[in-house]
Amino acid sequence: MKPPLSPGLKAEVRRKVTQDITASHLGSGNVEVLATPAMSALMEQAAVRVVDPLLPEGQKTVGVAVEVKHLAPTPVGMEVRAAAELIEVDGRKLLFRVEAHDEKEKVGEGLHRRVIIDVERFAARVAEKAKV
Repeated sequence: MKPPLSPGLKAEVRRKVTQDITASHLGSGNVEVLATPAMSALMEQAAVRVVDPLLPEGQKTVGVAVEVKHLAPTPVGMEVRAAAELIEVDGRKLLFRVEAHDEKEKVGEGLHRRVIIDVERFAARVAEKAKV
């Protein structure tokens, strides 16, 4: 049996900053540093890693809100670590505290919300929406 979702669960992801996740490449700025959208995506990946493996068959989570501050630049070649901690469970609604650190300092922080979905119902809804 999988453990229940409860505040305090944590996970992290690590990634080296490469050209494809810089602000200049993603169009979120004209500098060769980790882009804010890429940092946010890494934070979401960490949150997924916290809870999705613990969910029953047929359930996953989807992100519904990200509120982050990008505090410092991270250059190409440096590793960034994004961490997520589950801080609130309200039925299907989940709230995470997220942070990102590079090899020198904290570079981002904020909150991320996810919702638990039934994969089949979600796919049916998407398919219905895709009909022209």
